Amino acid sequence: MVARGEMARFWSLESLHLVSSDGSGPESAALVDDNGSEEDYSYEDLRQANSRFLQPGGEQLAINELISDGSVVCAEALWDHVTMDDQELGFKAGDVIQVLEASNKDWWWGRNEDKEAWFPASFVRLRVNQEELVEHSSSSPGEGQGEAGTTPHKLVESKQQMRTNVIQEIMNTERVYIKHLKDICEGYIRQCRKHTGMFTVAQLTTIFGNIEDIYKFQRKFLKDLEKQYNKEEPHLSEIGCCFLQHQEGFAIYSEYCNNHPGACAELAGLMKQGRYRHFFEACRLLQQMIDIAIDGFLLTPVQKICKYPLQLAELLKYTTQEHGDYSNIKAAYEAMKNVACLINERKRRLESIDKIARWQVSIVGWEGQDILDRSSELIHSGELTRITRQGKSQQRTFFLFDHQLVACKKDLLRRDVLYYRGRIDMDHVELADLDDGRDPSCSLTLKNAFKLVSSAGDEMHLFCAKKPEDKVRWLQACRDERRRVQEDREMGMEISENQKKLAMLNAQKAGHGKSKGYGGCPTTPPHQNLHPLQQRHVTVPTSLPQQQVFALAEPKRKPSLFWHTFNKFTPFKK
Repeated sequence: MVARGEMARFWSLESLHLVSSDGSGPESAALVDDNGSEEDYSYEDLRQANSRFLQPGGEQLAINELISDGSVVCAEALWDHVTMDDQELGFKAGDVIQVLEASNKDWWWGRNEDKEAWFPASFVRLRVNQEELVEHSSSSPGEGQGEAGTTPHKLVESKQQMRTNVIQEIMNTERVYIKHLKDICEGYIRQCRKHTGMFTVAQLTTIFGNIEDIYKFQRKFLKDLEKQYNKEEPHLSEIGCCFLQHQEGFAIYSEYCNNHPGACAELAGLMKQGRYRHFFEACRLLQQMIDIAIDGFLLTPVQKICKYPLQLAELLKYTTQEHGDYSNIKAAYEAMKNVACLINERKRRLESIDKIARWQVSIVGWEGQDILDRSSELIHSGELTRITRQGKSQQRTFFLFDHQLVACKKDLLRRDVLYYRGRIDMDHVELADLDDGRDPSCSLTLKNAFKLVSSAGDEMHLFCAKKPEDKVRWLQACRDERRRVQEDREMGMEISENQKKLAMLNAQKAGHGKSKGYGGCPTTPPHQNLHPLQQRHVTVPTSLPQQQVFALAEPKRKPSLFWHTFNKFTPFKK
């Protein structure tokens, strides 16, 4: 075991290694020359340079060794982990978890606030500067620092070393990531294209998406990073400009991330056949790739784009305002956070259109164009009384989507069955709040009322809510609808026609099957009967929960609570 004062330890799930105090570390696994080609190191060179990352289980061994040595090992949550099981540790993206044991490959034992439990290792990223707090708090007069504590010179050196650690991690994880992308393109895609009898062009497009474009882009990005990297004094490296120069290029990740769920589904179907399992394993061995399944490799771009904001945030923390790279790092952090937010929002919309499609299939007597032709998000829903021009009142259930408001009527006997009763184009109406009292337009006394008036002024829709607070919610929802439509235009938020058609097709297939609800509480993951690793531990969970790979610590919008309303109106509900 190396003495704690002699080495600065830092790790991540992408790259687990030790870096000496002078900042030297493993050399580049793939360096890009001016012509865009690569100088490739052998597999053995890469394995030795990043041995603890490339050898399966190396991370766990190193982490447990540090824990047994008395070191405090902390991990930062990349994504939310929502659990209904007391045996698992719930947390939000950005939370810090102390790792107490990492003997299991998939599940680690850790502490968050006052609770200890299991959590999925793939949901966290080990912090770069693990010993920052220890080093700052362990100084004593007997160590030659004087009674006043750590000298300003020592503090400057410490911060420089911390920045060196973060820079080293960014560079090394980028090099390893390039190796992963190359393995996917040359080890899998190239071999798949040779076997036309096993794979169609459409299948390969579904499985691998635009990962070849990502590989080409990342090679250029790494080339610029290497130019800005100061090998002699890494803490002086100014890499912020690289992120700013390429920020528009990172948008290509959106297509890949949106395609990833379909890729997983297509791959899962093929893996049911033995010949495909053997084929992909042969590709991995032929390319001398590390011991990770193909679905693990295909997840790396999704994880990578979400880690950039975390890495830049940590780099910004150790970059002083006097540093030449401070303003660029700060701008790069905001830029990459916006990129991740846009990808996160697009992913959320794709999940949303599946639910909307299933909802439309459940509506009896649907007329006209599909809801997905214009809308991709439910904003609000609830019951309102609609007043007709003749002064008649109609009790209806309304669903406010972006661009349109859909009216439905409940079945008299089965209140969970809805019938289609029309829609209003929100793009061509204006919202008007009405005071309580007699309204001259309909000669009725109204309470909790508001109206939607067409832009041309030739049509009006009058509504009354049951309670004042319901009216307030509807007024706010209508304003939110206009704001979100405007945001979508500014962000370039679009769902492709193929994705819409696929969502409707899947919903129709599900609707023709057995009775299904689409909601309710998810079941807790099954657990196997294994002996606990320590007496205080409960049984290790066997399966990983669905990764929320796009959830960020600072989401642009709060998650909608209104899908709960959909569940109450599902005709398949027993």
